[in-house]
Amino acid sequence: MFPPFTWLGEYQGSWLRHDAIAGVTLAAYAIPVSLAYAGLAGLPPQVGIYGYMLGGIGYALLGSSRQLAVGPTSAISLMMAGALGTLAGGDPIRYAQIAGLAACAVAVLCLIAWVFKLSILVRLISDSILVGFKAGAGLTIIMSQLPSLLGVTGGGHNFFDRAIRISGQLGDIHLLALAIGVVAILLLLLGERLLPGRPVGLTVVALSILIATLFGLPSMGVAVTGKVPEGLPAFQLPGFGMLEFQELFPIAAGCLLLAYIEGVSAARGFAARHGYSLDVRQEFLGLGAANLAVAFGSGYPVAGGLSQSAVNDTAGARTPLALVFCSMALALCLLFFTGVLTNLPKAVLAGVVFIAVYKLVDVRALLRMWRVSRIDFYAAAIALVSVLLLGILQGVLLAALASIFLLLGRASRPNIAFLGRLPGTGRYSDSARHEGVEPLVGVIAFRPEASLLYINAETILETVLNALQKSHDVRLVVCDLSASPYIDLAGARMLHDLHDELASRHVAFCIVGAHAQLRDLLRAEGLAEKTDSGEWLRTLDSVLGEGRDGGLMSGKSDP
Repeated sequence: MFPPFTWLGEYQGSWLRHDAIAGVTLAAYAIPVSLAYAGLAGLPPQVGIYGYMLGGIGYALLGSSRQLAVGPTSAISLMMAGALGTLAGGDPIRYAQIAGLAACAVAVLCLIAWVFKLSILVRLISDSILVGFKAGAGLTIIMSQLPSLLGVTGGGHNFFDRAIRISGQLGDIHLLALAIGVVAILLLLLGERLLPGRPVGLTVVALSILIATLFGLPSMGVAVTGKVPEGLPAFQLPGFGMLEFQELFPIAAGCLLLAYIEGVSAARGFAARHGYSLDVRQEFLGLGAANLAVAFGSGYPVAGGLSQSAVNDTAGARTPLALVFCSMALALCLLFFTGVLTNLPKAVLAGVVFIAVYKLVDVRALLRMWRVSRIDFYAAAIALVSVLLLGILQGVLLAALASIFLLLGRASRPNIAFLGRLPGTGRYSDSARHEGVEPLVGVIAFRPEASLLYINAETILETVLNALQKSHDVRLVVCDLSASPYIDLAGARMLHDLHDELASRHVAFCIVGAHAQLRDLLRAEGLAEKTDSGEWLRTLDSVLGEGRDGGLMSGKSDP
């Protein structure tokens, strides 16, 4: 319930220096990124810093990961921009209040998920869906930042709408802003390659501010951040009652799904690397505490992210105390140094976002799916296109639904092995997968390699009857349930229907290899009255062996 009891009890004095350095390094990384993400979310720049400062403290109290860093993320920021614009009606104050309310709603959903042990959320979206979703989110975020990079007004509601509008504004490109943004991107890329783990982003931001101030770039039409208010966030209650439940729930649910999946995925990697266990259920409380702290501090939903956590880990973080040091450094920045951010070019912030999200578009993973598994590629493509067309919020919800339907689709088409005998043995194998197996004369033996459920029962029945139609002089059909761990009522009804159909054709039917739970349900459903329940425990070879001398099996003689 309170992880600091564990890591503080193990704390070593030598770790303090590492945590302090990691905290300051994380703060240096967080300043430019949080400013950029706040702009992406349509909120004042200081709100992004609030997210890192307050979210880190909340997570340090109840999170179970020792390296995970919590703050605004690109996907959640874009989700806020897409979801809150219409709800706020153009009122910036109401916009900020709804953002804080969304963070509070995420915290409430986290508590509910913790109570009901809903950590299955981390498995709700398959890896293939996640690859497509990330690619779509990355492309959408990049397109949303192109106007700042080009110095044009932009506009639009989705990826394609934005692309069309920007293409119509190419004649209005501000070349100086574009040059500044391109140079910033090149410097960030070089720093990422040559100086990994160093605060390159903060250095680029500082240089851009210095150049903008010295050369008067704002007077030349280069858009800048403007004055960032000094001081710590004012703590206040979120504006409860501002939205109806049906308006708020999709936003909060989408944020929770994104935050939990991304956070737990990153945290698991760091836990394995450093040799401690991650409590995936406890992560609901850590994420909830982070969002609750942000909600009362005029922020918007936050999550654990891989990039900022990698910075934290590379800088030497040993415990969540590094997040506390990061929060202290950010608080000092808010109190004394916000004035220097006034002349920060927005093109540079766009470059920071570009570098933060371009790796989300994993072309290699998509190509590998195309070569290895087309169904996974199609699932990823659905997620990618849904994000590009519908936006982040609708895209993540559709991706979750796509994962469920993908799972059901796969389960509805199980492999049904039609068995033949391996020469000279009492073992049987799938005739379609192994060459040289002996066909069974007068017998069809099939093995469903999945549970028999309502979603695949009809498919199994049709497949077996089609095989029966193509065969001649079949006297016996054997269903081997050794690879079926579970059966439901629809599966049992399918066996009833198969028996009745075979009986109408004067073909015998028996069941072998049934596990205990299957035998109980088959007996309760009356299959014992139609088949010999004594054979349910037997193996396929013991049943067919009795018929070898009678000519049911292949003509080859056995010793």
